[in-house]
Amino acid sequence: MLGFKKISPARFGGEAAVLEHKIVLVTGASSGIGRAIALRCARAGADLALTYRQNQTGADATAQAIRSLGRRVEVIRTDISRPEEIGSLVRRVKDVFGIVDVWINNAGADILTGEAGKMSRLEKLDLVLSVDLRGTIIASWAAVDLMRAQGGGVIINMAWDHVSLGMKGENPGLYSAAKGGIASFSKSLARDVAPEIRVNILGPGFIDTAFGEGADPDFRQQVIDATPLARWGTPEDVAAAAVFLASDDAAFLTGQMIAVNGGVVM
Repeated sequence: MLGFKKISPARFGGEAAVLEHKIVLVTGASSGIGRAIALRCARAGADLALTYRQNQTGADATAQAIRSLGRRVEVIRTDISRPEEIGSLVRRVKDVFGIVDVWINNAGADILTGEAGKMSRLEKLDLVLSVDLRGTIIASWAAVDLMRAQGGGVIINMAWDHVSLGMKGENPGLYSAAKGGIASFSKSLARDVAPEIRVNILGPGFIDTAFGEGADPDFRQQVIDATPLARWGTPEDVAAAAVFLASDDAAFLTGQMIAVNGGVVM
């Protein structure tokens, strides 16, 4: 029988200090995937700049958890769809930290839950294109300008695993338009800014955030049945991949998308 050495989670983007002495900016870090990424980066040794748009309570709770780990953190309210607020974000981060080693564009519009789920399809389209696609592009441009001036860095953008496969339905179609645009833009950007700056993409699948928690039990089981690893993903699963891409362990990766999805899309 072949024997395989068990690898500690700390060896792969986990608890080891693979981001020690780095400054990481995470947009949309007040809850869900963004919060998990921020905390994982802090545990990996980074100091953090966090943005939020509405949920200040959640952002402050994330910041407090990071401070309890002994890391520095700055919380900055930012609407990433507004270029002037992105400019203010850059100035604030430069004033506080001087540089940004890793910029993670996680912020996105929720068109599935709460009042947003009741919007018309045109309203949803405008929102997801403005925040997810346009916001990510504007923020990426700002990150590039900052990182070129400082001599390099890492950008990680958030897409969706199904952009390469497609999914039927109105909301999946809207996400495909925005997240597919992010994936394509990020690959072009990676070619444009190499070798000083690395640009990679995370493609989460079915992750247990607010949408998953509120999903119909039958649908939840359908997802499990369709997933080779037989479960929904967690925000921490995405965060582990984010820390890997942010670290020097991924120094020879650019223009790539890691699909964090348990194998639903391969």
